Amino acid sequence: MSGKQRLIAAEMAAGFLWALLLLWLGWRATGADGSDPLAGAALALAFPALVAVAMVGRLAQRRFFDARLIDGGGFAPGSPAEIDQRVLTNSVEQLVLAACIWPALALRLGAQGAGVVLALGVGLALTRILFWVGYHRAPALRGFGFAAGFYPTVLAGVWTVWTLI
Repeated sequence: MSGKQRLIAAEMAAGFLWALLLLWLGWRATGADGSDPLAGAALALAFPALVAVAMVGRLAQRRFFDARLIDGGGFAPGSPAEIDQRVLTNSVEQLVLAACIWPALALRLGAQGAGVVLALGVGLALTRILFWVGYHRAPALRGFGFAAGFYPTVLAGVWTVWTLI
């Protein structure tokens, strides 16, 4: 493995540890208080969705102030606008996965599910911001931001299936 691959592997391992911590904190922070699990899932999805709104707004601003882009022209490869588009695309992919998995987990966990998915939502919003900043300024944050946003949803899916067994 190259040095870059080792760094990314370490970032992804740190992202996996973040995922475990996030799920544990979400589980521990809630009790059987009668919270509606689906309401918790809807609220949880709002946090990363607002980050996606900021990304869409940033791309719109880039288009508005660039004569080559204002009419819908393509972004130059490697340009800040093209990077923002890649980050938005990946963020929407992760939001789709979250929207499919988190409500199922919330329902399976009952009242405690609301707290777990709320932790997932806040965590995904934070890690999407790290991923976005990392893509532009600090490549080390990119690997961690991706993994720390992706793995919690993967683990939520595994947890959901586990509750069905």
